[in-house]
Amino acid sequence: MADPSSYRPSPGQIPDSPGVYKFRDEHRRVIYVGKAKNLRQRVASYFQDLAHLHPRTRTMVTTAASVEWTVVSTEVEALQLEYTWIKEFDPRFNVKYRDDKSYPYLAVTLNEEFPRVQVMRGAKKKGVRYFGPYGHAWAIRETVDLMLRVFPVRTCSAGVFKNAARTGRPCLLGYIDKCSAPCVGRVTPEEHRALAEDFCDFMAGRTGTYIRRLEKDMMQAAEEMEYERAARLRDDAGALKRAMEKSAVVLADATDADLIAVAEDELEAALQIFHVRGGRVRGQRGWVTDKVEAVDTAGLVEHALQQLYGEERGDAVPKEVLVPALPEDTEAVSQWLAERRGAQVSLRIPQRGDKKDLMTTVQRNAQQALGLHKTKRASDLTTRSRALEEIAEALGLDAAPLRIECYDISHLQGDDVVASMVVFEDGLARKSEYRRFQIKGFEGQDDVRSMHEVIGRRFKRYLQEKERTGEWEQTPPVSGEAPHPAQGAPLPADDTDPCDTDPRDTDPREDGGREDDGRPKRFAYPPQLVVVDGGQPQVAAARRALDELGIDDIAVCGLAKRLEEVWLPDDDDPVVLPRSSEGLYLLQRVRDEAHRFAITYQRSKRAKRIRSSPLDDVAGLGETRKQALIKHFGSVKKLRQATIEEICQVPGIGRRTAESVAAALASAAPAAPAVNTATGEIMEEDDGGTS
Repeated sequence: MADPSSYRPSPGQIPDSPGVYKFRDEHRRVIYVGKAKNLRQRVASYFQDLAHLHPRTRTMVTTAASVEWTVVSTEVEALQLEYTWIKEFDPRFNVKYRDDKSYPYLAVTLNEEFPRVQVMRGAKKKGVRYFGPYGHAWAIRETVDLMLRVFPVRTCSAGVFKNAARTGRPCLLGYIDKCSAPCVGRVTPEEHRALAEDFCDFMAGRTGTYIRRLEKDMMQAAEEMEYERAARLRDDAGALKRAMEKSAVVLADATDADLIAVAEDELEAALQIFHVRGGRVRGQRGWVTDKVEAVDTAGLVEHALQQLYGEERGDAVPKEVLVPALPEDTEAVSQWLAERRGAQVSLRIPQRGDKKDLMTTVQRNAQQALGLHKTKRASDLTTRSRALEEIAEALGLDAAPLRIECYDISHLQGDDVVASMVVFEDGLARKSEYRRFQIKGFEGQDDVRSMHEVIGRRFKRYLQEKERTGEWEQTPPVSGEAPHPAQGAPLPADDTDPCDTDPRDTDPREDGGREDDGRPKRFAYPPQLVVVDGGQPQVAAARRALDELGIDDIAVCGLAKRLEEVWLPDDDDPVVLPRSSEGLYLLQRVRDEAHRFAITYQRSKRAKRIRSSPLDDVAGLGETRKQALIKHFGSVKKLRQATIEEICQVPGIGRRTAESVAAALASAAPAAPAVNTATGEIMEEDDGGTS
């Protein structure tokens, strides 16, 4: 590990003009490339106190052995040079997007004498017109099959073309009029090229012209009583319309735009791009990358733009590029894009309308891509086994933690404080054993105290199950010492609600040591590892709760979200797992699942509280009869003013129920009257669901 001060240049050596800089390691390999408006300020920022640097930046500067720079005239030149050097040197600490698969394109080989329509993958070739990318090759073939009726362009390989020319007989497509058969001279090279160019124009979005022309020719043929030709033109127009329907209109202004969305966590980022041409989605692709440098969403967008358009020219760069965040130097990036297109390019964040709605769809695709990327690893047994082994090694466990429980606290500004417990066995989620808790030991916001309460309640139930089944025998405490649960002290009754069950994920039965099918109760299973969402304070609270119950054979760790560091009890420094570690991926999945489960419960409790009514406290009064009461009287206020006899007049309401309703409304304090702030008028209550 190098000391950055050993190769730090003096401030006077570094110019204060725009430029690009390179960090090299001891073997002279380029490990990082960056650009700056002011080289002196940017390069100097890497040589501050290491404690103040982002962990990834700290790793980079301690790996490097030298730094050098190149001065350029403008920020646009800096952007281009940075892209060129990243492509040339492939630095290990730069963000590099790689396709998660090789996407197929519809390609027209305009560089050949007789252009050919075909499916192409891989690097783009000069002189070839590309459309897409498409999600599947079959989607291209279906589109081409429809369009060959109108634009019978050659689709055969060079070998088939030469063989047909040698024998003087076209292939099958030539006989069924889906190829103009230039191989046997049915059309001249100029006529065939015109067909290929019309095909490209149609695929580029200029569709209305051809359909109107076909319909006009069809009507003319019908007037001249050439009905067979009119029918053929009708079918051709229908084929083009079906080809257009395969990509629905998403932007009403028929614009050309690329929409870019990013989904990210601390370690990885997923990128999704929708290519819209003529208002229709003509292609989609996605990338996933490791965040090997300290970069925010704007930086990820800038890297993506370099990757997308670094090799493109002309119409391949659209008129509009819509992004979730603008790059740091928006003006320079926009100018760079305009130079590649040869015309003005609008780089902006969509704010409203169809474009914002479509951006939401692209963002959702990016989130799903990131989630799928993370869960792919979990579906493999070998990968799961390696992840558990890495966790055991990193945390110093005697064996792989086959059962992991993770806890998270969720609240909204201190209200509706809840907690979740999720279970992973053999690296897979065990949803039937998820639990959720209400925090009842205190009121207010205190994540550390909440974590202590939840861990204590869960493992108190575990010890109660052991005591009830006889697995844990009580022994008298040593004379003069306070009774301790581990020494056989009777466990206190859990007078709080032990846990609230989610009917979608858990079985609400709590009594008895075994379920109806003979399996042990869920709280009877101890985990080998407890993971809490948080850092040192949360980990210390969980460990303290276990110590108070005399449990010392369960490991505890915390996963801090900011830098994905793993914290252990009584350790001042975190355990930093490699960013590519399967163990870290598994811990992230467990933590994220606990967070999802907790926040879902918290939101449902908050929504239920907001919709609460005094009628909710009436025993035996279901939703149907509550709605009947509100519908009959018009509001809770008017229902409160009604007599028992009047309440009994509501269908389905007996006298006993009416008395219960009247008593519940009488005991509930009425809400403060609403006041119109403009006039000062007291508004009548007409809310049918609350009071």
